Amino acid sequence: MSETLEIERHRAAIARNEISRPVRLAIESAILNQDTSFFDYGCGYGGDVQRVANLGYTSGGWDPYYYPDETITAADVVNLGYVLNVIEDIEERRQSLIQAWELTRKVLIVAAQVLINAPSKAQLAYSDGIVTKRNTFQKYYEQEELKQYIDEVLNVDAVPVALGVYFVFRDETAKESFKAIRFFSRTSTPRIRIPTKRFEDYQELLQPLMQFFTHRGRLPVKGELETEAEILTEFANYRRAFNVILQATDEAEWDAIAYRRSLDIQVYLALTHFDQRPRFSQLPAEMRHDIKAFFGSYEEACEVADQKLFSLGKPGVVKTACEKSKIGKHTRGALYVHISALAALDPLLRIYEGCASRTIGRVDGATLIKYYTDQPQISYLFYPEFDTDPHPALTASINIDLKTLYVTHRDYSNRANPPVLHRKETFVTANYPLYEQFAKLTQQEQELGLLKQKSEIGTREGWQKCLAAHGVEIRGHEVYQI
Repeated sequence: MSETLEIERHRAAIARNEISRPVRLAIESAILNQDTSFFDYGCGYGGDVQRVANLGYTSGGWDPYYYPDETITAADVVNLGYVLNVIEDIEERRQSLIQAWELTRKVLIVAAQVLINAPSKAQLAYSDGIVTKRNTFQKYYEQEELKQYIDEVLNVDAVPVALGVYFVFRDETAKESFKAIRFFSRTSTPRIRIPTKRFEDYQELLQPLMQFFTHRGRLPVKGELETEAEILTEFANYRRAFNVILQATDEAEWDAIAYRRSLDIQVYLALTHFDQRPRFSQLPAEMRHDIKAFFGSYEEACEVADQKLFSLGKPGVVKTACEKSKIGKHTRGALYVHISALAALDPLLRIYEGCASRTIGRVDGATLIKYYTDQPQISYLFYPEFDTDPHPALTASINIDLKTLYVTHRDYSNRANPPVLHRKETFVTANYPLYEQFAKLTQQEQELGLLKQKSEIGTREGWQKCLAAHGVEIRGHEVYQI
């Protein structure tokens, strides 16, 4: 049968109304920008080519069926989006990946269908995939299987960006810079508390120095700051300039920024242990300076990071870290934390989450991270109405078994009675924009006795019955008697 079956590959092309997720991720990561050229290899209907061009970027594409006469050209960023999974010929599939890589000057985007998105009923087994009802071929990969395939064919270390999406970098330093950025804590510049005359005289000149320290947690080295000449002309060195800043601000806040930045580096380095750890020379220059400032040497930094990583294998370490966490909602078997609070967690928990996300990259749209305290698992929970709905419903979850790296996806979007959230302020940090609003609602609900029956109010129907029994309704984030 396999010899006579004719696959209609072109029917697998998808007509989209917006930029595809892999290309959008490249734009959001600044991998693709106005200074880089884009080429879509196997562009289907050409939607990404047109929309990237509409952004003002240099954009081109080719497709064997829809755009066979377009010139195949090299580009800084090349997209091989959902092509590998529709080619039934194993050798041709391999050659398509190689050809796309040969066209790539900086970054190759590789995206393919992964198993959690596969239909439960396959019509017909064919080659190493299935034939769909539309007579197209689909090869569904496991997430790790896809990385292994890319790495082996191209002899590279592909970086997971999201489920089924990988970036392959030509330059090792650019790759490490991209990997490290996701572990950066968001910090804000300390407020001016005592505006001294000397500080006010030089405030405009000192602003770039304050911004640099806020971002990197240290003073610049020679050549890192554009306004270096002006600052050094006035103050002779950065330390003297920074002392003027310290007179007008709280030194402890600057120390906290430096400490968090050193933790960011520890988390990043701990997770490089799983891959081929980069040589010091392969790190971005600014990170090399960070490491020297915070740890003295690369060896020392790696040793500190590895100690934290290896400690996670000891019995009870994760459970204890979860129980001690002042951030998140504690239950009998888990700690739930809002995605925005991840960088504020104990570095052990950040590394532990990194052990999961290093496999699947960024979990697009996830709201909460669930740390299991009784088994080596992490789940990403999706509550798209978290900010707007006082008691949002769960729409999906992605679970990762840290022993097997097996990924499980569950869809709750069509359930008539999905789980709902309460006490939303417990998942976020106190500086979350809606923290006060969440906390006020919880206080009102507690005073009315709405939160007593925990087992009954955990679902949408149970919660509605509770509200009806108490004669109240919730509009916005306020409780009203009816």
